[in-house]
Amino acid sequence: MATPWTNWARTASANPHRVEHPASADAIAEAVAAASSVRPRGSGHSFTDIAAAPQVALDLDAWTGIADVSGPLVTVRAGTTLRRLNALLDGLGLAMPNLGDIDAQTIAGATSTGTHGTGAKLGGLATRITAMELVLANGEQVRCSAEERPDLFHAARVGLGALGVISTVTLHCVPAFVLHARESPGRLDQVLDEFDHLTAVEDHVEFHWFPHSDDVIVKRNNRVDEEPAPLSRFRRFYEYEVLENGAFGLVCRIARAVPRTTRTLNRVCGNLVSERVYRDVSHKVFVTPRRVRFVESEYAVPRADLHDVLRELRTAVARLDHGVIVPVEVRVAQGDDIWLSTANGRDTAYIAVHQYLGMPYEQYFDAFEKIATAVGGRPHWGKLHSRTSTTLAPVYPHFEDFRRVRAEVDPDGKFTNGYLDRVLG
Repeated sequence: MATPWTNWARTASANPHRVEHPASADAIAEAVAAASSVRPRGSGHSFTDIAAAPQVALDLDAWTGIADVSGPLVTVRAGTTLRRLNALLDGLGLAMPNLGDIDAQTIAGATSTGTHGTGAKLGGLATRITAMELVLANGEQVRCSAEERPDLFHAARVGLGALGVISTVTLHCVPAFVLHARESPGRLDQVLDEFDHLTAVEDHVEFHWFPHSDDVIVKRNNRVDEEPAPLSRFRRFYEYEVLENGAFGLVCRIARAVPRTTRTLNRVCGNLVSERVYRDVSHKVFVTPRRVRFVESEYAVPRADLHDVLRELRTAVARLDHGVIVPVEVRVAQGDDIWLSTANGRDTAYIAVHQYLGMPYEQYFDAFEKIATAVGGRPHWGKLHSRTSTTLAPVYPHFEDFRRVRAEVDPDGKFTNGYLDRVLG
């Protein structure tokens, strides 16, 4: 009997023949060995159909928690969500040095698709992996690190679920820390003029641009040796639940119902931005509740091209047949050496475009993709794009190395699906 599955954004679905819920590494190995086609799936927060399983789906919701702690090295079972991981690390006096703003993903899904936060001196989540345990297509359980099966390690940290099923990841964590958070209004041109300086002096900086205006929200998060001074429970509820989710959700529904209001509503939202300053433990600052559903495309572009890309995008937005209600998000990351990381070999700016669920987005996303592709942009593996292996190979120096390792560990394509066929060939 088919078991229907749909992702969070309702942009991907599948009807696998069955779903397995293994509760041990041996059970994962048995399920993989017995299947002719199998896909691991996480929490369904990828916007692409990367997690779609044509036959057997592996849901690791019974394989969670911390398996081992050795100083700052923490071995985590693959099905553990970031929300759960953050709480467990906090109890150990540890933390991840950088996170994105959503914590519903599993650690395996987040790292496999290249999830990242922001910080000019910091990489994505996968850069914190020091070792991994995987189950290969034949059911063999293997370990890899920089010293042990290094090619597999370079490929598997952002492996798209194409090489095997991750059983555990060992993360290099840091002592728990407090962030001083400051969110303030700004203007796009001024922020762009100051952005190189901001990213050099702030630990974590990003901005959200309302694309039918020049209004932005600038977010600066910096480490401090002070006690937390969080928002009051009432203010946190009011600002995040009432305003950012409730009121903004209503605005989005109005825009969807009456499309001609979209541009005006976007400008109004930009004009209502106010300052917010507080201190809290790191993961409570990094993570923001997201209950308004949207679709998203994100590209990683060379840092030096950020200004030109945004200026071209501003021109493209003005020419769209439809309005855009959700802001554009801009973040940064340090270059890394992971073969299919979107920041491989270069310091990177990330630009993410969004649209409220049910509103037109194809023309907008296509225009953005053309602009980003022209400067060597790389699409986020878990967010909407139309690229294929033919156009992706030239922007990844180790693309063929990845394909070689994939052919070695999964020669019959047991882990493939339609998405992987498109992006990897």
